[in-house]
Amino acid sequence: MSLIDLLKKQGYHIIGTHGAIKPCLWLNRSIKASGSCYKASFYGISSHRCVQMTPCIACNQRCLHCWRPVEEPFSIESWDRPELIVEQSLAEQKRFVSGYGGTGATDRQAWKEALMPKHAAISLVGEPTLYPYLDELIAQYRDRDMSTFVVTNGTRPGVVARISPSQLYMSLDAPDHETYLKACNPVSDLWDRVNESLEVLRSRPGQRSALRLTLVKGLNMIDPEGYARLVKKAQPDYVEVKAYMHLGYSRYRLPREAMPSHAEVLAFARKVADAAGYRPAMDVELSRVALLSKDGSARPIG
Repeated sequence: MSLIDLLKKQGYHIIGTHGAIKPCLWLNRSIKASGSCYKASFYGISSHRCVQMTPCIACNQRCLHCWRPVEEPFSIESWDRPELIVEQSLAEQKRFVSGYGGTGATDRQAWKEALMPKHAAISLVGEPTLYPYLDELIAQYRDRDMSTFVVTNGTRPGVVARISPSQLYMSLDAPDHETYLKACNPVSDLWDRVNESLEVLRSRPGQRSALRLTLVKGLNMIDPEGYARLVKKAQPDYVEVKAYMHLGYSRYRLPREAMPSHAEVLAFARKVADAAGYRPAMDVELSRVALLSKDGSARPIG
């Protein structure tokens, strides 16, 4: 079965020839006034107004903790224009959301707001920095008065240096080279590029940024001081320390016991914070995630 077929089977909708969109659990809960993603607490993002998408379903890493079917290769012969991807992503989002209008559990005000998205999370599947028009894609959303997050694995430092989303996320899933090769299983050794991207983040103090550590017990939940050294190299505005969740295709690669508890995440986050000179800002137990910042505060996206 092809990657596209596998993604469709999981509820993803393909946009263009190499992009995808999928409504997340938190959109469903938020539109029913029954909860929101941790990003609502951390950054003021309204989950029911968030478009979760990617312009590129291909990836150059095959992380063990990824819930996507990363084992399936995907090649791209020609690239869709950003206008097409943005237009189709918003049309699909509106189609998803419109179905909630006829259910009694829907919060009517939230439903009306959801029909007018305000945020694009460019992080669904694949590696978005492989898309050659990512800066133009961000600008297309910005022109529609939408904020943007871009989540990258940091293997394309030139793109990290060029793009300007509302917040630039970089995944940091290992404290050292050896662990990186085990946890991220890249198509080639890209550790030097990851470290170059950390340097790039530090060189862009005007770009709001975050490092995300996804912790897997028995794999990369080691050496908090090593993570702290990399955090100090990048000097991001925020560090998210989050538990691996035993979901999707990661269940075929990792045991359920690889998920750390919230208490374990908090304890590890404190060690990283102490070694890096950061402070705990807040945490969300349901998502098993802790936020660190330089001064112990968080600013909403505005």
